[in-house]
Order: sequence, then C-alpha cells, then structure tokens
Amino acid sequence: MKRIAVAAPLLASLALATPIHAQSLPAQPFEPFTISDIRVDGLQRISAGTVFTYMPLERGDHVDQAAAARAIRALFRTGFFNDIRLERQADILVVTVQERPAINKITLVGNKDIKTEELNKNLKEIGLAEGETFDRLQLERVVQELTRAYNNRGKYNVAVQPSVTPLDRNRVDVQIDIKEGKAARIRHINIVGNETFEQDELRKGWESNTTNWKSWYKRDDQYSREKLSGDLEKLNSYYLDRGYVDFDVESTQVSISPDRRDMYLSANVHEGETYTISEVIVTGDTIIPHEEMERLVLVRPDTIFSRRLLEITSDAMTALLGNIGYAFANVTPVPEVDRENRKVKINFYVEPGKRVQVRQVRFVGNTRTGDEVMRRELRQFEGSWYSQSAIDRSKIRLNRLGFFSEVEIETPAVPGTDDQVDVVFKVTETTSGSFMVGLGYSQLAGLITSLSVSQNNFLGTGNRIGVAIQNNAYSKRYDVNYFDPYYTREGVSVGYNLTYYELDQSNFNIATYYADRGSARAIFGLPLSETDSVGLSFGIDYNTIRPVEGYTAQPIVDYIDALGQRTFHAWRTELSWARDSRNAYWNPTRGTYQRAAAELTLPGSTVEYYKFNYQFARYWPVHRALVLLTSAEIGYGDSYGDRVERVIYNEDGTVAREVVADGLPFFENFYAGGVRSIRGFEDNTLGPWATAELSNWRQPLGGALKTTGSFEAIFPTLFDTDKTRLSAFIDFGNVYRSANDFEFREFRGSAGVSLQWQAPVGPIVLNFSYPFMSDRDDRTERLQFSFGSQF
Repeated sequence: MKRIAVAAPLLASLALATPIHAQSLPAQPFEPFTISDIRVDGLQRISAGTVFTYMPLERGDHVDQAAAARAIRALFRTGFFNDIRLERQADILVVTVQERPAINKITLVGNKDIKTEELNKNLKEIGLAEGETFDRLQLERVVQELTRAYNNRGKYNVAVQPSVTPLDRNRVDVQIDIKEGKAARIRHINIVGNETFEQDELRKGWESNTTNWKSWYKRDDQYSREKLSGDLEKLNSYYLDRGYVDFDVESTQVSISPDRRDMYLSANVHEGETYTISEVIVTGDTIIPHEEMERLVLVRPDTIFSRRLLEITSDAMTALLGNIGYAFANVTPVPEVDRENRKVKINFYVEPGKRVQVRQVRFVGNTRTGDEVMRRELRQFEGSWYSQSAIDRSKIRLNRLGFFSEVEIETPAVPGTDDQVDVVFKVTETTSGSFMVGLGYSQLAGLITSLSVSQNNFLGTGNRIGVAIQNNAYSKRYDVNYFDPYYTREGVSVGYNLTYYELDQSNFNIATYYADRGSARAIFGLPLSETDSVGLSFGIDYNTIRPVEGYTAQPIVDYIDALGQRTFHAWRTELSWARDSRNAYWNPTRGTYQRAAAELTLPGSTVEYYKFNYQFARYWPVHRALVLLTSAEIGYGDSYGDRVERVIYNEDGTVAREVVADGLPFFENFYAGGVRSIRGFEDNTLGPWATAELSNWRQPLGGALKTTGSFEAIFPTLFDTDKTRLSAFIDFGNVYRSANDFEFREFRGSAGVSLQWQAPVGPIVLNFSYPFMSDRDDRTERLQFSFGSQF
C-alpha cells in the first residue's frame, strides 16, 4: 500500500544526490537502494497523494536505474508536469516536479461561422478547458483541428493564432484569434463519363453548385467536403435507382486557385449498363404469412432495378414487423448479380429477432404536467407488445396537446433481457398559461387593452380555464370559459362558456349600430377514432341592437322595423364533426384538418335560422424545407321560419315603405377580408354593402354565403423554432348576399408573404399582400399586422 511518508531533515553533508531527469538517465551508475521514505517537492495545485497514486514505487521498494526510469515515465504520462527529477538523499527518494500551469480562461475571438458554444465543446473534448492542465501540444492540436474544421467549410484562408499569457499561481490565460476569411466559391463543376444523362439532370438536388442568383441565401456555391460527399452519394443513388448496378465514381478532383478563393470540382464516373430484375423472393422467418409480406414488394421481375424501391420495400417490411412487437427486426435485400445477362435476383432476407414487450412507459421533463394527463394520450401500453406505429401516434398526440415544445422518444433495452424494452418520453414543457395585463394593436381594432388569466394546462390536469376582459376601439368583452377534455375516461369532453359584449360598430368595418350581446353555452365532445370526433353544444343568448338614426344602413333598419323589436333571444344548438390528422399543434407539416358544423336556433327563438360551416386544410410535405397548404372554407345560412312582411305608415296614414325580415339575420352574417381571411383587403369589407341616409361611405353588410380558399407555401426550417413560420400565399373568395347571388367573376384574389409568430404576448401576424383580383371600390391594404393577446 503506497503511503505518504514524512521526509527526514535534509542532511546535506550526508546526502548523496544522484539526480535522474525526465529527458535522460544520468551517465554515471545509479547505485540501487531500498526506499525508506519518499518526499515530493515542487507541488502547488496537485496533491502528493496524486503523485503516489501514479508512481509505481513506494516505501520499502528496491530502486535501481530501470525502476527510476519507469517511475519518471509513469508520472509524465499523467500530463501534469513539465519536468520531473528523482534524487537520493541517504535512503530517502526525493521526487522534484515542476507542474504544468492551469488554464484560467479561454477566449475565442473572431469566430462567426462556428458558434463559440460548439467550439468550446470541441476544445473540452480535446482537453483544453478552463481549470484543466495546460499542455502546449494540445494547443497545437487545437490549431490543426480548427483549421481543418474551417477548411471543411470551404474557408481556406483561415488563420488561427493562439496566445498564452502567464499569470500568478502558475496559471495561464489562453486566447485563440481566428480570422475566418471568406469561403472559397465553386466556379466550375464537371462530371466526366456521363453519356446517358445530362449534367443538369444529374446535379438536381445537389447542395454544391456554382454561383447563381440564389447563392446569397442558400450559400450553395461555398465549397464543403461534407456537401460534396453527400452530392456524390446522391449521384450514386441516381444511377442505382435507374438500374445502373455497375455505376462507380472512379475519382474526384478538387483544385483551388492560387489565392484560395475559387474551387474547381470534377468527378469521373463509369455508368455501365442497365440491369433488370430476374426474380424476387422473400426468405427467412417472416412471422406473418409470406403472401402478406410479398404484397409489400414494390419491385417485380422484368422491371428496371431500383435501389430506392428495395429500400422502401425493406422499410415497409420492417415497420410491419415492428408494429406487432418485433422491435429489432431486420430485412436485408440481398442481390445476386448476373453480369453476363445483366440481371439481378433479389432476396429479401427477414430476421425478425425476438418479439419485444414494453415493460414500462416513463416520462421525463414534465415538471408541471401530471403523468396521467400524458398517459391518457398514449397508444403504446405497458405490458403489451412493442408497436412502432403506436409509439409514433403517441408522440403526435402529445405534440398536439400544445403543452410541450419538444417530445423525444427513447426505447432502451431492459438490462438482463433481450425481449423487453422501456419507452421513455422526454418532453420539454412550454408556457401553457398566462396572467397578463397587456397591450395589443391591430389596424382594425386599434389599441387593445386586456386583462386575462388563462391556463391551458390548469394545475397540470390538462384542463383549460380562462377569464378575460378586453377593451378596444369598438368593443368591450368579458369571457369566462372552462374545458375538460377528459371528463370521462373514455374521452368525453365538457366545456362551459360565458360571454358578454358591448359593441360600438360605428368604429368597425361593418355596418354601423350599437349592440349588447350575452351568451351562455355548454359544449360536449366525443371521440370516434384517433382522428375523428363529434361535438354537441347547447346555449342561450340575447342580442340587443340599437341603430344610429341616419347612419345605420337601410337594410338593417328595415329588418329591425319588420320584426318590430330590437332584442333578439335565441335557444341554439350546434352539431359538429371534426377530423384532425395533423402532426403538430403549432405549425404542422403534414396531415389534414376538417370541420363541419351545423347550427340551429330552436323554435321559440326570436328569429329561427340555421348556419352551416365547413373548413378544410391539408398540409402536403414536399421537402424538409417546403410544405404546401391548401385550405378552404364554406359558410351558408338562412332562415327556416315564416317570412315577415310589414308596412310602415307615415303620420298622415300613407304608406311610407314596405319592409321584410327574411333570410339569415344580419348580425349572423359571414364576413371576409383581413389579416386571417383573404389577406390584402381590409377586415370584413368584402361582399355586399349599403349606405345610410346621412353617410355616403360603404358599410359592409356581410352575407349568407361565404366561400374562401388559399394556397400557401410554408418554409418550416427557416427558423430554429416551430413557433415562427414564413409563407407565401394566394388567397381567393368572396361573400354573397345569398346562394342565388354566387358568381365566380366576383371572386377577389391576393398574393403575398406572411410572417406568423406565437409570441408570449399572443399571436403576431405580419402580411404583405398584393390584391391581383379586385374592384376599384374595394378597400385594400398592402401591409397588415396584428399582435397581442386576443380572445
């Protein structure tokens, strides 16, 4: 056992000092002796115990030249010391060391292309980190690695200059100055040996390209070794997907101009001949019937060989087995190549492995949300067979809750078994509620002040509750709402809404009048499947209309006069169906959303009418960086009660006018135009309009028929967060007085770009639009925006 011994007093007159240095052993003979004690001199930060731990000598050992050399080498291997000497004083072994300095601080200057956090992480892996022992060889290695990293990014003019500043207490500061320079530009790309396909065709989808008008954004003309390797793999795949089994990239040449600013790339290829499929078989332990597996095969005899179809088939078979518990199944397409006849026989060899059960489902990172709230969204259960599709579906359902900014899945094997795994959902929670006293602004409503308490995940239960007071230029609004998405274990949801409005529509983009509205509603929902649900609601409301004499549009005045009252009561019910297969709550990239709702006021209401509304949205993933969205909305309403006609008389008894109340009530009309509906036109201004006696401005009335649609190209990867998206859109549609008035030539259309951000203060929308189908009397807006919390 090595022990720290107390050094004896230095007796210079008796000591026989025979130093043994790190670099070389002394020329004179080293007289062996037995160590009675060991003393370590020169230590500052490192403890003597550390030296004894690494040194292969201890008290009582016999030491000679060879043993001393081994001890020095062992201590040098620790990397803690610049110099080591062994001396003998009587029978005491004296170890004299000079420690390497410690790194006090590392400073990176000039790096822009590679983030400081990433560089510090890489430096730490090499061993250069604050608090660690400084080694100049490691610093030289860092310079080489940084230069190589920048070269791989096409920056060949990079200069990396380290400097070391000594400090007291044997410490140093390390500063690394980086002059990145400019990336070398690709001036020419040449593929040599291609006879069947043109170069432009072969290079479609390449990340490397010569300078073009999009290079300022895509930076595709900046050379990178990784990008070129990926492009050559795409080239290989292109030929293999078209039957060229013998295709080969024989060589590549990358040359650089003397000033290290221009790159020239060349690839020499051998195309070979096309091969066809001679036979396709499925072998191995398929578990499920061969016929079912063979139905998944996409390649057929006498068709052109395609590696992509082989991979798709293999993945489909693996997924099928994974969905019935074979989590580690492997399907390998084994080709037998007949080069003489240019034929390929394909054998899909199936290795299912053991069937796997899920032992536990665990959640990590849910600091607020209860496990039961997450568990009820799962489709993979404990104790059941592993199913990849059930796990994927569970992830989608968790994402769609809106409680988490990120959901990751791990399936670690259970130690000691080969047929069990655990499923671990790692989540990062996001803000799901707020207490807010805020300001907002929209071009339509002006300044918006609001006081709101809202929580979409109340006390971690998944229930939604909210109380809000909002005030702006045209309305005061008070809301109280509650919603329990799992009122029963089967998923029946229950919600309640109480709302009160005071509207001053003289400041709004619809017909001028004052109104007080109040409503109470109970809402019930029932899931039918993973994507489908139905809803039912019952409610009561009242609506008091106060026209402004001389300023309210005549059709509204006539409707009120025909009924002879200004307060409308309604018992209403709504039946709805929804299908939602979108893959995310915010900014989905695939899936469909549909909702159809029919609303009816019951007999006994002041006005008996119905409304139907259908919404559709489909997300088409075209590429990782591009999603197409097609959407449409149709709304229609009408009265089903008796037509009301009334004659209004003058004071002298003569007929002043005849008025009629028929069709959908004006206060239930549909509107279009604005930040979220046919962008480029002012809010609610499309469709029928009228003027009043004392005002000649066009007052939008809305209509009983609404038809709108949109095509949108979304770029989901432009930002690092899924809370923000940029898109280019084309909107079209209009609002009509009734179905009989519908005409395609009355459609309005606009095109533009939209930026949307789910900010902590509420949704922020910024649109720039160009109305390309409009009427000269339409009220258009090129720039539209809205921000702040709105309810």
